Order: sequence, then structure tokens, then C-alpha cells
Amino acid sequence: MSGDKRFAMTGIGGYIAPRHLEAIRATGNTLVAACDPFDSVGIMDRYFMDARFFTEFERFDRHLEKLRRRGDGIDYLSVCSPNHLHDAHARLALRVGADVICEKPLVLSPWNLDALQEIEQETGHRIYNVLQLRLHPSVQALREHVAASDERHQVDLSYITSRGRWYFVSWKGQPQKSGGIVTNIGIHFFDMLLWVFGDVRRSEVYLSEENRASGHLELAKADVRWHLSLDPADLPAATREAGQTTYRAVDIDGQAFEFSQGFTDLHTRVYEDVLSGGGFGIDDARPAVELAYLIRTAPVIEPAEGRSHPILTTGS
Repeated sequence: MSGDKRFAMTGIGGYIAPRHLEAIRATGNTLVAACDPFDSVGIMDRYFMDARFFTEFERFDRHLEKLRRRGDGIDYLSVCSPNHLHDAHARLALRVGADVICEKPLVLSPWNLDALQEIEQETGHRIYNVLQLRLHPSVQALREHVAASDERHQVDLSYITSRGRWYFVSWKGQPQKSGGIVTNIGIHFFDMLLWVFGDVRRSEVYLSEENRASGHLELAKADVRWHLSLDPADLPAATREAGQTTYRAVDIDGQAFEFSQGFTDLHTRVYEDVLSGGGFGIDDARPAVELAYLIRTAPVIEPAEGRSHPILTTGS
């Protein structure tokens, strides 16, 4: 794993950027330039005080091209910008001779993956997606367990992460920019489920609202009831009484699957994986992108008996 790579970053003012900054530093590399339309990015001083910063993407683009022409270009672009900008920022990186480490979702629409693969082939550079749950030891162990038999599993997924009114004013609350709750919130879990239990055989959507969604998936080795919500009213009573604002539960065959520990360094592990010649590319990202698109464009139907998610039928 090389420790002398030159990085740039888009979306450095966002929520997830500090994990990327930590990963760049932890792997012994350097951030040389960053871009964000918002200038509250003092966090850069904790990591790379000498990095250039731009609030205008066009000037950032010009700077990276200047570095390339003088033989001092970047090796990687870390993409932490809003979802609808990911593919455009990835294309910039490939054009200036860099590889990409991009947050999920890689793109909002599956056909954009094809265009990115064409540019990969033209430039010889690669795009890697941050599929960090695949590097979680508990998830890896679960995948090995599932692969070892032909047993079919029953899975219940609930993810409720409370958000205030600001969320729906921001880009995250605008489906054309975020992909909506299914893509912005759910794709992390959908990728994990597909990686562990195999490809999609059937998908049904029972609820599709601005702040809530639910449905049923028939995967190669599992039937999955899923529920996603941003509404604090959906939190179980015990969670609310404990003063917590997020509830995450994955039950497999009636048993809780515990993977709440071990999240803190997963982004660093992603960077280590990429820098050592591994990494998850476009083909790895494709199944979850396709599934999220399928779910958010599907008609809402009435669930068959027993398929509605328990949190919707029993209350919180």
C-alpha cells in the first residue's frame, strides 16, 4: 500500500467528508485540493492545512488540470458531494488522470454506470465505490455462513433515523438530487443484503412517501421485509424513552444480527483496500443502484398477508 498518493476531494463541507480526511491521513497520503460551495470547512486544518480550497467547481477543475499539465497531478479524487453530482465529479477525475473513491450511491440512474464504464475504458482509470459494510467483520462472517448452505432465510430490516425539517429543504430531501429515502438512506443496507443473500428475484413496494418507505424483497437466499423512515414517530417506544433518535435492527430467522460495533474505521479500511489493489468497482455497485432505482420507480401495492413490515402493523 503506497503512502505517497496525492488526493483531491469534492464535498469537503459535507457530513461524511471527515471520515475520508481521516482515511487519507491514516494511510499516509496527502490532500492537495478540495472543493465545496460552502466555505465552513475549518476541519481541513485538523488534517491538511496546505491543501488548496475552492468554492467554485470550475476553478477547482482548472486547478486540477493545471496540476496534471505540469506533471504534478492528483492520483485520486474522493467524491463526497451530493448524490446527483457523483458521476460528473467522477468524470472530472478520470479526465485529469486520476482514480476515484466515491461515496454511495455511485449514481442515481443505472444507465449512468454504463457511461462511466466507457470513460474508464477510454482513460485506463478506475472508479471505486465506498461499500464499507462489505468490510465489516460481522457482515463478512454472515456472508460466509449463508454461502455454506442452501438454506433460505427470513430477514426483517428496520432503519429509522430521525430528521428535522431542515432535511427536506436540503438537497437530501429533493428526490431529483438525492434519489429519495430509498437511495439516500436505504442503499447502504440494500447493498449489504444483496452481497450476503444474492440477487433480486422479486421486489414489491408497499409504502413510498417523502419520509417513509417499505416493501418486500425476494432474494436468491432470503425473503426480506424492509422499512425505512425519517419520522421520529416510527421509533419504538423504548428507543424514544432512552433519548435515542436512531433505531437500526436486522433480524435473521428471528435472531437479531448485531453489527453496531466496528463502524469507526471502515472508511479507512476501504482506502487501504483500494490502495493495496482491491476495491469495489462499478460492477460491484451496480446491483444496489439498480434495486434502488427499481424500488423508487415501482408502483405501490397492497401487501399480501404476513408481508407488511411488523413496525407498521404492530406500532412502535
